[in-house]
Amino acid sequence: MSTFDYVVVGAGSAGCVLAHRLSADPRTSVLLIEAGGRDTTPLIRMPKGFGKLLGDPRFAWHYPVEPVGPTGRVEHWVRGRTLGGSSSVNGMVYNRGDRADYDELERLGNPGWGWDTMLPIFRRIEDHALGASELRGTGGPLHISTAPGPEPLCEEAIAAGTALGWRRTDDLNASDDERIGYTTATIKNGRRFSAARAFLRPVADRPNLTVALDTVVTRVLTEQGRAVGVRTRSGSREADVRARREVILSAGGIATPKILQLSGIGPASVLKPAGVDVLVDSPHVGGRMREHRCFVVQYRLKDDLGYNKALSTPLRQALTAARYLATRRGPLAAPAFDVIAFFKTRPELARPDAQLLIAPVSLSPEVPGKETRVEREPGVMGLGYILRPTAEGNLHITSADPEAPLTITPNYYGSEHDRTVGTALFRRMRELFETVPIADRITAETLPGSETRDDREIIDAGLEHGRCGYHAIGTCAMGPAETDVVDPELRVRGVQGLRVVDCSVLPTMVSGNLNGPIMAMAWRAADLVLGTG
Repeated sequence: MSTFDYVVVGAGSAGCVLAHRLSADPRTSVLLIEAGGRDTTPLIRMPKGFGKLLGDPRFAWHYPVEPVGPTGRVEHWVRGRTLGGSSSVNGMVYNRGDRADYDELERLGNPGWGWDTMLPIFRRIEDHALGASELRGTGGPLHISTAPGPEPLCEEAIAAGTALGWRRTDDLNASDDERIGYTTATIKNGRRFSAARAFLRPVADRPNLTVALDTVVTRVLTEQGRAVGVRTRSGSREADVRARREVILSAGGIATPKILQLSGIGPASVLKPAGVDVLVDSPHVGGRMREHRCFVVQYRLKDDLGYNKALSTPLRQALTAARYLATRRGPLAAPAFDVIAFFKTRPELARPDAQLLIAPVSLSPEVPGKETRVEREPGVMGLGYILRPTAEGNLHITSADPEAPLTITPNYYGSEHDRTVGTALFRRMRELFETVPIADRITAETLPGSETRDDREIIDAGLEHGRCGYHAIGTCAMGPAETDVVDPELRVRGVQGLRVVDCSVLPTMVSGNLNGPIMAMAWRAADLVLGTG
């Protein structure tokens, strides 16, 4: 049986950072376990390649969720299944969240997670193309960039935003006011800069770091109340791995609570019916889940602008790919959304409560488990979501069999706050596209359609035509109470030697996308594990 000092489960945004940090001491042995394979496909390096990766089970997990919306729509939550995890298949948006988000973590009883602690970490990990400042870092392992040049449709969308009073900025992370600008992204020279590329690849040759690929962790092994290792499955072969110091779960907001529940750590009311012996009756494992639900609007354009022409057919995609390979520029070198805005749904608010992402492209209806397809006629789209939703969903195992499906209940718009903010957000999104100069380019709203007007219709449209943000948090939330899954140092209550380091530990949502925040939190967590912070 193999034995290591640390066993890290999941080579995603958090796991790659942990492997980087924990293996820095050559006397410390680290095993990083990844359920997927290597991140060598060219589609990972090509930023817009993620559209094809998301539908491929070799590179992404597809978790069906409970039906949503008035027609009982079935959708799948997608997560990365390769080195780099979701950072290898995501839209590459780099948002850090607001100062108040991190200070809220401390206010809730989690010392050491405030903005004064986290900002220096962000600056340390960043290599920002805009250069160093009091709020940005350079020379770090993670490259951050903005758009290499203006795009006509994007310029007009930004101009419409400034007409609404939103400040144009080159660095969307440099303030917490209403603002609009080109997306800050984990892209360098037209190539994706995943967590694996930033943190794992530079240290892959360390003799004390072992990476196990195509290996699924099915449970945590415990002895006398202490985590001593994990059980793994690779194909039909099972094996146990021991950990001298700690087992660290970094499998994400879905897989981490699943592993805990399969290990007997979770609500007794879930574990017993599933046939799992209760080791620790931890009532909130898999609960308190919050997720971004994106409203989608799409518009038909008068003129042949944007990316549809370049991406809508296999032949056009091939020509665009050839241009990309020759220049590392063009639509395939861009993040999922070219422009981002943060804005208030009510003027009296202290800070923005909504985010809008804009792309000069429009998509055909989504088919679960299939690659994203682009419409042939020119179009533009916007995705908007409530930055800090309050509705809580949950997920739980249905069997002791690790391959059995989960039950995932999103509970989108399940609070009055979310319904009120959501309808205001949707109307504000429309207002932007009805503002010149972008309004002069539009002939019609194609999704959800101009007939969608009252509050109920707007919420139904968000459920029926919207999309998951892929930002589920809270399923192993940290906190000071004995019923919180992990303590402020991310140690699992009831089991020694076991920690959770991923987005599941967040008790409240960060204002924006999660990839950047989770890498910074993992850097901070490594200090806690090593006793240096």
